Order: sequence, then C-alpha cells, then structure tokens
Amino acid sequence: MQFEVNVAPVGAWTVVAVAGEIDVATAPRLRKEAIAIVADGHHLVVLDLEAVDFLDSTGLGVLIGVLRRINALGGELRLVCSTPRILDLFSLTGLDRVFDLRASVADATAPAGSETAAAGADSADGAA
Repeated sequence: MQFEVNVAPVGAWTVVAVAGEIDVATAPRLRKEAIAIVADGHHLVVLDLEAVDFLDSTGLGVLIGVLRRINALGGELRLVCSTPRILDLFSLTGLDRVFDLRASVADATAPAGSETAAAGADSADGAA
C-alpha cells in the first residue's frame, strides 16, 4: 500500500488520515505534514491510523514528537486505531498510557466530556 496523508476538518478538529506504512522511509513526510498542520494553528488534531498496516520505532518517535509539540501549545492529540497489531505495539511500549487512543474518528472528534456526561447520566439513573 502506498503511503498517504489526507487532512480534513471535522468540527473543531483537524483529522489527519494516514494510510500505508509509517517507517524510516515515510516518517519524515508524516513529521513534515504534522508540523505544518500545527504551525497553521490547528491544535486539536486527530491522527487516524486505521489504514496504517505497519508502524516502527521511527514512526512512534514522530507520533511522540507531534504529541509534545501539540501539548506545548495547549492543544490535544487523539489517535484513532483499532488494529490489534498496532494497539499491541502501543501497549508493549507503554504508549497506550501516553496517547489518547480512540476506536473511531467519530469518538475522537466528539465534544470533550460527552462520554463522561453520558456515563454520569447512566450512573445517576442507576443510583436513583
């Protein structure tokens, strides 16, 4: 699969859909694209990794760099990934505790607190 990066706004978020392999050959392109997006003032970013079929340590390094850059600006980065092999990589490296991993773009772009509000409403109903 050819490496591709597509950017689209979804509500307040900028969704960066990545396809292909993120490795030593393609990671510099992803880094360049991400830096440009953040430099353009987009500080609420979703990296959609659903179509990524391989991620190496160079790719992980780029993701960490993007997270640091966005955090330094008071923004937020969410990753969309449901591929077991890639999720295992995040888990094995402990990065599942560093990144905000989501199952879908819809979940990642939902307004902050919408899940919490729904969960709180459910627990309040059960307590009543």
